Amino acid sequence: MSKRARGTKGREPRPYRALSAPFVVAPPSGCRIRTRLHLSPADVIVLRAVGEHLGALAGADLAARVRIGNVPAAHNQRAGRKKALTAQSSSRWAGAITRTSEDQYQLARRSLNARIGSLRKAIATIAARLAVAPGSRVRNGRRWVRGYADDTERRAKQQRLQILQGELRQAVRERDSGRARVTRGGRRLLNTRHHLYDAATAPKPLTQADWQAQLENWGEVWSARRMFLTADGEAGAPFGNYTISIVPADGTIAMVLPEPLRRAYANAPRGRYVLDAAAVFSHRGGQWADRIAAGASVRYDIAYDPTRGRWYLDASWSTTAKGPALPVLALETLRRHPVLAVDVNADHLAAWVLDPHGNPVGSAHTIPLQLSGLPATTRDARLREAISRLLHLAQWHECAALVIENLDFADARATGREKLGRGRRGKVFRRMVAGIPTARFRDRLSGMAHHAGLSVIAVDPAYTSRWGAQHWLNPLKQQTSTALTTAVTGHLAAAVVVGRRGLGCTARRRNDGPRQTAAATALRRAEAAAVRPADRTGTTAPAAPSHHSTGRTGRTAPAWTSRSTPVVRQTRARPPGKHPPHGPTTVRGPSIHDQQLTLFGMPEPANTGQTT
Repeated sequence: MSKRARGTKGREPRPYRALSAPFVVAPPSGCRIRTRLHLSPADVIVLRAVGEHLGALAGADLAARVRIGNVPAAHNQRAGRKKALTAQSSSRWAGAITRTSEDQYQLARRSLNARIGSLRKAIATIAARLAVAPGSRVRNGRRWVRGYADDTERRAKQQRLQILQGELRQAVRERDSGRARVTRGGRRLLNTRHHLYDAATAPKPLTQADWQAQLENWGEVWSARRMFLTADGEAGAPFGNYTISIVPADGTIAMVLPEPLRRAYANAPRGRYVLDAAAVFSHRGGQWADRIAAGASVRYDIAYDPTRGRWYLDASWSTTAKGPALPVLALETLRRHPVLAVDVNADHLAAWVLDPHGNPVGSAHTIPLQLSGLPATTRDARLREAISRLLHLAQWHECAALVIENLDFADARATGREKLGRGRRGKVFRRMVAGIPTARFRDRLSGMAHHAGLSVIAVDPAYTSRWGAQHWLNPLKQQTSTALTTAVTGHLAAAVVVGRRGLGCTARRRNDGPRQTAAATALRRAEAAAVRPADRTGTTAPAAPSHHSTGRTGRTAPAWTSRSTPVVRQTRARPPGKHPPHGPTTVRGPSIHDQQLTLFGMPEPANTGQTT
């Protein structure tokens, strides 16, 4: 029987789950750059006319695609819809519209399936707690199911259960019928349209002039968000795109007009309009110029920001050919170099450099990351600034990779308040979980690190905070100099565990010193080949050696010491039966009988959640 954990009030501790193996994040498969267009009044008139005309066609085609329902790709009638749209635009504009409609429909289907899964998880959680009397708990396997606090909360949860069940039945009917709810411009835009008075920024009650200004501003926002100015690239076309072509020498932009607008706005042969503005890409413009000079395809998107009154041009292309993905560096190669371990939090990033043996090197780094309550553009800029600081730290310390947690709060958001606490503390915790920029941080980091010549290693986030506080927080506080401005916190200790997990080390420190030294771990890491997760895949493992051992002498040199000679410490032999035998993953020291190291394929109990 294992010891009971502190603070469990006599309950048996929960079993640890198995950890997934670390992996190297694949580099981005595409590139997207943006530049601002300084348009003339004539250019603005033409672009608005083209965008609104194509936006109306895109809305009608999306409605037609939704009516077709969930059918295989061969039966979505795309050829017929494209032929009907070609007469009102052009063949290439029609192809881009039908492709976008199919993408939006499939995205809506995936979102609907995710919604159904979220509702089922919430219903199962509430039903399990309703089956228990208020104020009591029952055992379900190795877990306890707690009832609600009182009858009042129980009745409220019964009503919520009925609401969720009704939403689930409606969502299942929509999925089975093949219909999907899609709003061009976003659902938030549609909700604002239905509540214009509440969305007004002027003091209420609104005057006639304020209400008229609100309608005019809203009409501009609605039109800007629903315009369609997307031209797909074509390999072999002039400058990579026939619909919107840009000359790299002077940035001249020529656009093919839809058929009904050619007579009114065309100023170039073959129904084209040449803009007065020029496109100049300052960021990665050389790559864009080389690509279109080679005749490779480039997609262009023209967008209007009504808040700033600015027009933008985006160029995007795929960096990989269809087929196998880009090759990534092997995990064993990256583990031979220092890494920068990063712990992502809602308001800051905690980072620490680790050497190849898993030891924290130098001082800790805390990068502030305040994103709550800011506009999307400001949040993205601050996130890029924080990632840039991480990359500079990694390059300064000659790191080969950055190690991050593979965070995904999908389950937490699905169950919501049913598992993440109730009341004010639960709201604060759920708001903190929703505020951590997991997906955006992962995408931005993988792209920026790839262009900086660094790799990204993703690890399982389970128990990093718990084991960091248990094994590393106090030793790091003791060994950190008081002159340093960065105080050691639990987040920094969790970052150390994240980095060690990426390097293939266990979370638990060695008992022969506050830190592992190169002399103490070189032989062990050499025999283990620094591939702990790969060893986990083996189907069989040798039998564990006996835990009986005789006395042995260890030579250790604690870190941050001024002694020039190693400290010798004699360890006593452990009495038989006092300690449990080593698990099938323990790496034993040299035996005095056979002088041979034994390595087993499974990770140590401290790193996989086995109770000790």
